[in-house]
Amino acid sequence: MFLKSLTILNYKNIADANLQFSSKINCFIGSNGEGKTNVLDAIYFLSFTKSATNANDSLNIRHGEELMMLQGTYDLEGSLEDINCGLKIHQKKVFRRNQKAYKRMADHIGLLPLIIVSPNDSELILGGSELRRKFIDSVIAQYNPTYLPLLARYNKALQQRNVLLRQCSEASAPLSSDTLASIEVLEEMMAQSGEQIYAERNKFIEAFGPVFQQYYAEISGGHEQVTLTFTSHCQRGPLLDVIRQGRQKELILGYSLHGIHRDDLDMQLSGHPIRYEASQGQSKTYLISLKLAQFDFLLNTGSHTTPILLLDDIFDKLDTSRVENIVNLVARRHFGQIFITDTNREHLDRILQQSPSDYRIFTVRNGVINS
Repeated sequence: MFLKSLTILNYKNIADANLQFSSKINCFIGSNGEGKTNVLDAIYFLSFTKSATNANDSLNIRHGEELMMLQGTYDLEGSLEDINCGLKIHQKKVFRRNQKAYKRMADHIGLLPLIIVSPNDSELILGGSELRRKFIDSVIAQYNPTYLPLLARYNKALQQRNVLLRQCSEASAPLSSDTLASIEVLEEMMAQSGEQIYAERNKFIEAFGPVFQQYYAEISGGHEQVTLTFTSHCQRGPLLDVIRQGRQKELILGYSLHGIHRDDLDMQLSGHPIRYEASQGQSKTYLISLKLAQFDFLLNTGSHTTPILLLDDIFDKLDTSRVENIVNLVARRHFGQIFITDTNREHLDRILQQSPSDYRIFTVRNGVINS
């Protein structure tokens, strides 16, 4: 799979662009803030129906404009697919595949697998557990179409249970039989969906971990030991029992303490939490290894469609040897179409010199893109 062309209208700081891409390597060069990352974000949007950085869709519309539009033409195993997204301020976005609108955005996820490596990934290490769960969920959702509906059912039951817990906490009154019955039903729903979600997450990490460690070893030169461990309340026993054991305390606090919404990844370097132990270069190596392993995992699951790889400003904070190792990995491995941004032409020249692949170079200045 590769993206043949991209049309952008009023997306972030890009007023208008019509781009034709190489099926292999595409490089965007420009200073910080010029808009090269926005091109990659537009490609991300077409895969995931949302921006990688703005949760509010309207914030992606160029300042002073009323609407934005993205259109990509993809080659999927020799068959052309047109994906279009339109959004007007204060209205719902519309996603179309070959001119036919989707009824549910979730139906689009997985059609165009994509991996992005960006400076924002540092939050996977430094941020809360929710971000690490989202990382796991975003991978599984791209190859398992039943996963997002399962997650939605769990989250709906969790939210309803939290409403009842909060009402009981605020009322400071004995728990009525009707409320108790409702809570018990919601707990059963959480446990049923949660056990299935845990099984999928656990299976993913067991297969994913060794691939991640191999990439880290290759980029770092094998001088450091890293681990990636999945932790979950499901590991304590049947989830329904775990949830109900915490109910009395939760009735006082007003929210759910136990469940798969507390799952997490324990990231360690040399036996210590990486967020406290690692240098900037080691943290970036860890993150890049996670994303390249994500690429491998998606390539070898489901439809075996080669994901698009977005590398946004990945060379900063890395020493020369690690940059060279990443360059060699990307150049010689089974990576398909790659989009790269950088402020330093030397890094891109080094990649292009070592790769026999076709490539195109674009310059980006104040939202204007030239090839």
